[in-house]
Amino acid sequence: MEPVEPLPLDRAAEPLTEYVQRVTRRVRAFDRRRPLVWDLLLTGFWVLAALIDAAGGWRNVAHDPDVPAALVLALSLALTVPLLWRRAHPGAALLVSMPAALVSSWSGAALQAALLQLLLVHHIALRLPLRTLWWAVALVTAPTCVAVARYGDSAGSWNQQLGSHLLSVGVAVLIGVTVRTRRDYTEVLEDRARRLETERDQQLRLAAAAERARIAREMHDIIGHNLSVITGLADGGRYAAAKSPERAAQALDAIGTTSRQALGELRRLLDVLRDEDRTDRAELAPQPALTDLDRLLTGVRGAGLPVRTTVQGRATLPEGRQLTVYRVIQEALTNTLKHAGPDATAHIDLSYEAGGAVALTVTDTGRGGPPPAASEGRGLPGMRERTSLYGGTLEAGPRPRPERGWRVHLRLPEESAQ
Repeated sequence: MEPVEPLPLDRAAEPLTEYVQRVTRRVRAFDRRRPLVWDLLLTGFWVLAALIDAAGGWRNVAHDPDVPAALVLALSLALTVPLLWRRAHPGAALLVSMPAALVSSWSGAALQAALLQLLLVHHIALRLPLRTLWWAVALVTAPTCVAVARYGDSAGSWNQQLGSHLLSVGVAVLIGVTVRTRRDYTEVLEDRARRLETERDQQLRLAAAAERARIAREMHDIIGHNLSVITGLADGGRYAAAKSPERAAQALDAIGTTSRQALGELRRLLDVLRDEDRTDRAELAPQPALTDLDRLLTGVRGAGLPVRTTVQGRATLPEGRQLTVYRVIQEALTNTLKHAGPDATAHIDLSYEAGGAVALTVTDTGRGGPPPAASEGRGLPGMRERTSLYGGTLEAGPRPRPERGWRVHLRLPEESAQ
């Protein structure tokens, strides 16, 4: 049972509708748990009422008050006991009670318990296919036709008797159809709510998968680039240690700076995976942008890779596009540090165009070679995924002969109108 919240102090009593709805919900919940109890109570009530009527009250409306008492008692039980199966088998219950209704009309007893067949018709309209209503209405109308044929107009004109009977049947059918329509409508709403909940859960799972993929790309870019820079600095410091201790000390300082920068970015990224409060604080830390490009190039040059830049136009890009351009430059330079070999140089040609369009070309003079396989890492696939978010294109491969080295070309189209 659901806990009941305390009433406000300024409210002396509950509205009547709220009270009725709460009681109705409790009754329905009890009926769903123990349907036999409610069926026994309702059937027992009508059996008792029919037996009381059979004690003598039936003679007030009977066509023939001299019907034997034993027959009246048997007919009363035959008309009421089948109500026990009114919900599970309403059609069978109506068929079982029909002989008693016909005998009641033919003998002239005209028992009021015969009106309980309207309850069975109601349950047929509520639970069985609607096409069964035709034969059900015909069956319950048959006793009235028998009474009219046998006793004439003793209980009123024949059209009055048939009209009132059909009106009662119509009301029972209408109530059953109305309740059935409402129940079906409620089931449709509940099914729709379940499907919407399932779709919401699926969207959450998809969003979580997309976030994991984004975090994987970011971690690859951060770790791959900074480790490449640290490796280059360590190699240079080792060669310079014997001849130039000052240069070795500078390399060690650069390694420390790069390591701290990488740890800071990783902490900021991993905060997203923690609870909501930490996520809110993590979102306050900005992602790298094109204004951080000089710091990136300084680290790469410190690792031993000379980099020249050519910039045309003015950068007026949103944060998402700036991050994409930054990560592509970072990944391209990281690959150059890894694979270009000694004495390689790199050149960045960045062009800002109207409408947020960007053209970027990163070339190096390294060894070149065939494109790396997709299984070798997340570098090129990650760059292509970032580019596809904005409808751009990314090309990566060896430079055409006789030139040497590798070329990465990024093209982002103009921003679509909002």
